[in-house]
Amino acid sequence: MDQLPHILIVDDEPFNIEIVTEILKEHGGYRISTAEDGDVALKMMEATPEDFDIVLLDRMMPKMSGMEVLLTMKQHDVLRHCPVIFQTAKTSTKDITVGLEAGAHYYLSKPFDEKLLLSVVKTVVYDYFRYKFMRESLDTNKGLMKLLKEVDFEFRTIEEAQSLAALLSNACPDPQKVVMGLSELMINAIEHGNLGITYQEKTIFNSLGVWVEEVEKRLNLPEYSERYASINFKVNRDDITIKIKDQGNGFDWQVYMDFDANRVVDNHGRGIAIANKISFSSVVYRGNGNEVTASLLLA
Repeated sequence: MDQLPHILIVDDEPFNIEIVTEILKEHGGYRISTAEDGDVALKMMEATPEDFDIVLLDRMMPKMSGMEVLLTMKQHDVLRHCPVIFQTAKTSTKDITVGLEAGAHYYLSKPFDEKLLLSVVKTVVYDYFRYKFMRESLDTNKGLMKLLKEVDFEFRTIEEAQSLAALLSNACPDPQKVVMGLSELMINAIEHGNLGITYQEKTIFNSLGVWVEEVEKRLNLPEYSERYASINFKVNRDDITIKIKDQGNGFDWQVYMDFDANRVVDNHGRGIAIANKISFSSVVYRGNGNEVTASLLLA
């Protein structure tokens, strides 16, 4: 990262802003801005939309609610991509589901849990910077990729998955929408497929900030060193189909197809739902979960 991630904390209670700011500053590594009203926060973001990397947003505010801020952000060409972490005391399944459907895929409940706050922020920063890297890579061979009809690749590493996702997304009508979901499916084939990293293990690795290191370590172990994943990208008359296969034992994919209110405070676990609900027209897993087909309608 060339510069520190910029976090905007929005809360109508100065004390809450102070708590979160102190926690983040104590551990360092962030630029922090604050706003005590949703309208003020929106004006700050709209003035420099590319400058913000995360918004820690209070859901309940008297002048302009967090939900209103979120919905307005989703209408903005740049801000719609900026991840929002809802801070809320409203933790009913209905309230959380409404927020998830609006685009707040991360939640922190009040009073704050310091370890969870740091873990979620760290994960969101990593995911968003990864997305920005791929978005910047979309211009590579953009014109030529429109000529693509069908291609096969094999990949082993996270870096290879990200580069291929950026490349192949250029053959799609809306590359920025496709690239994140495609990369999530490809990374899932590496970490949960070939390397056998469980959901619970990734939760721990993210909390400790060692997920990347763990992936690299397993890639070099004898039992995983010969494993690879494959991707077939095909442009048909009415749609684009992308088939991804790994050499792992599979996983229980059914529970990850939708944004789940029961996992909303976890520091990961949204990638497949993003692919299924946002990036593609459909995502279909087969068998034990080591083969997935993502489809994108062209009509």
